[in-house]
Amino acid sequence: MPVFPEEPEIHESLPGPGVPFPRESDAQALHAPATGGAPATASTTAAAPLPVPGPRPAPPRAAPPRADRQGPPRLIPKPGPAPRRPAPATPQVEVQRIAATPAQALERADDAVDRLLDSGRNPGDVLVLTVGEAHPWQQHELSFGEERYWAQLTEGGDVFYADAALTRPVRREVVVLVVNGGSAARAAEAYGAALGRATALLVVCGEAGPAVAAAAGAAPGRPVKA
Repeated sequence: MPVFPEEPEIHESLPGPGVPFPRESDAQALHAPATGGAPATASTTAAAPLPVPGPRPAPPRAAPPRADRQGPPRLIPKPGPAPRRPAPATPQVEVQRIAATPAQALERADDAVDRLLDSGRNPGDVLVLTVGEAHPWQQHELSFGEERYWAQLTEGGDVFYADAALTRPVRREVVVLVVNGGSAARAAEAYGAALGRATALLVVCGEAGPAVAAAAGAAPGRPVKA
């Protein structure tokens, strides 16, 4: 077999200026980047549009300084007076009347004291006051001296006999007023004082104080409620 000599390698050269490319693909290959990437296009080479900035946020506005307006001072109502507590009711004193003349008053008073003690009253709870002459028991106690007489009042263990004009502050549960003399004015004054000294019962032997209609027809020696 005949041996042909090796043909020299023919290198393709670019055409010169003014010479047309043989093929359109050759022109595209000429402008392709040497790195072998995709061919550049107008859409890829155009610069990306910058984002349109929105409205800039305004800086926070400082609150305007508030004027320190001093209005009229607020009136605070003054506390009113504390409500008054009702005064404790004064216990009502029962009044009994015994019809008697001045000459009979001492005897009626002694009977009234005996009935009070028989009903269970404590002797130290009874005070006997005379408008006229002093009671015989008062005269008897005074015979031992003023000191001994007033000591009985302080001890409070027995019935105490005194003048209706007694000035010492004495109060007892039962007061027996003996109208055995004196003027009508003195009897009325003695009635008011005796009523203030009694805490539960006032027994009036004779005519003293306000008139009571039932007292006129009362049997002698029997008590009548006022």
